[in-house]
Amino acid sequence: MSGTRRTGPAAPEHAVRVELNWRIVPAPEPIGALTVGVSDIGLCLVGFGAVPERAAAAAARLGAEAVENPVATRPAATQLAEYLTGARRAFDLPLDWRLTHGTQRTVLQALFAHVPFGATTTYAQLAALSGAYEGHGHTAARAVGAIMGSNPIPVVVPCHRVMAAGGLGGFGGGRATKEWLLAHEGVLAPTLF
Repeated sequence: MSGTRRTGPAAPEHAVRVELNWRIVPAPEPIGALTVGVSDIGLCLVGFGAVPERAAAAAARLGAEAVENPVATRPAATQLAEYLTGARRAFDLPLDWRLTHGTQRTVLQALFAHVPFGATTTYAQLAALSGAYEGHGHTAARAVGAIMGSNPIPVVVPCHRVMAAGGLGGFGGGRATKEWLLAHEGVLAPTLF
C-alpha cells in the first residue's frame, strides 16, 4: 500500500449524469434556425435562432449539463423539419414541462391540447379555455399574453396561434415569424415579396 492518503468524500461510484441534449435545426426565413433541447423526459426547449446559450440556460434551470447531441435530438429535429416543410401538422413528441410552472403550465397545456394546426384563438379565449383565470376579465387576456411570451416550447406548443382581439398580437420570434407560421398553416394569406 502506498503512503498516499485520500481526504474528503469519495466520488460516487455510479454518479448519474443528467443531460439536456440540444442541436440547431435549420428553418426557412424569416425563422432561420431553431435551437432544440431534449431532456430524458422529452422536448423542453425550442428557441428561435441558432443560440446554444439558450440550451445552456435551460440545462442550468433543470440542473443538467447541456450537451450537443444530434442522435438524442433526432426525433424532435425530424418532426420540426417535417412541420416546416408542410409534411407534418401535429407533433407526437413527449414533452418535458419542467421549464413551466403553475398557471403558465396550465395555460400552455390547454393551448397544446385544444388549438390544432390551422386554428387560432385569442388571449381571452385561451384564458377561458384553460380555466386558470375565471372572473378576471381583461386582465386574464393580458396575463395569457405574458405567458405566450415565456413559452419555452414555441412552434410545438403553438403560441403563434394565439391572437390579440384586434390583430396578430406579439410573438417572441418576431412578427415576421408569426406571420410566416400562420401563413404556413393557412390562417393568413402569404405575403407577396
